[in-house]
Amino acid sequence: MTTSTPQPTAVRAGTGLGHGYVHGYSPTEARRLGDQADTLAGLVHTGTAYPPGSRVLEAGCGVGAQTVHLLDSSPGVLLTAADISADSLAKARARVAAHAPGADVRWHHGDLHRLPFPDDSFDHVFVCFVLEHLADPAAALAALRRVLRPGGTLTVIEGDHGTACFHPLGRAAQRVVDHLVRLQADGGGDALIGRRLYPLLGDAGFRDVAVGLRTVSADGARPALVESFTRRTFIAMVEAVRADAVAAGLTTAEEFDRGVAELRRTAEPGGTFHYTFFKAVAVNP
Repeated sequence: MTTSTPQPTAVRAGTGLGHGYVHGYSPTEARRLGDQADTLAGLVHTGTAYPPGSRVLEAGCGVGAQTVHLLDSSPGVLLTAADISADSLAKARARVAAHAPGADVRWHHGDLHRLPFPDDSFDHVFVCFVLEHLADPAAALAALRRVLRPGGTLTVIEGDHGTACFHPLGRAAQRVVDHLVRLQADGGGDALIGRRLYPLLGDAGFRDVAVGLRTVSADGARPALVESFTRRTFIAMVEAVRADAVAAGLTTAEEFDRGVAELRRTAEPGGTFHYTFFKAVAVNP
C-alpha cells in the first residue's frame, strides 16, 4: 500500500542544497544510483533492521534506490520517504511499486530542513548519501532530531572520496577525482564528509554515536565488484562531471579524458580499486 502526505511546493532557495545535486538528475544518473544501491546493499544495509510497525523516515530517498533495500531488511515498517525532487519521488514510487507493492509507504515532497511532521513523529530515521550534498548538514541533523522520538535511532551512511585508493595510481586519475570533490564543494556540499560524521552527530545533540567503516575492495578476485562498483558506480560518477569540470576551468577535455582512461585501467587485469563508506548510528536522548 502506498499513500501520500500533502505535497508542498519544494524550492531550491534556502534548502541548503547549494547549487544543487552535483551528479544531476538524468536517467543515466538514476540508473547509476540503482546500480550503486544494488551493489552495496549487503555492505551498507547489514545491521539495519527495524521492527514491524516502526515509524521510519527515509530523509532524501531520491529515486528509491535505497528505499527498496530498506523495505527488504525491515518488512512491515511504516515508512515515510521524503525528497525535494518531485521527479525523483515519482521514480521512487514506481520502483517501490514494482519491487514491494504491498509496502506501507507514505511519500513526502519537500525540504528536509522544514519537515511538516510533529515532534517525535518517528521511531527511526535513515539517511543515506544525503548529507554530503547539503551546505549545512548540522541544520539538517537538527531538523531530523526534532521529528525523532526520544530514544529513537538515527542511521547515517556517507562516502568519502578521500578514501579512494587504486592501482595503478595515475596522477591524471587522482586529479579527476579531485575535480569531483572540488565541484561538490563549490556547489555547497562535501564529498569528504564521511570522516566528519562522528563530530557532526555529537554536535547535533545525538548520543551513543558509533561509526563503522564499510570498505569495498574490487580486484581480479571479485570481478562482479569490478564491473558493478569500479566501472558502473565510481568511474561513471566521475565521468558524469566532465562538462562541469571543463566549464569551471578546472581542466581541459583532453586532460579529463586522460584521467578517466587511467581510472579505467584500475578495472583491468592487475588493477585494484578500494573505497570506504562510513556508517553512523546514534540515539536521540
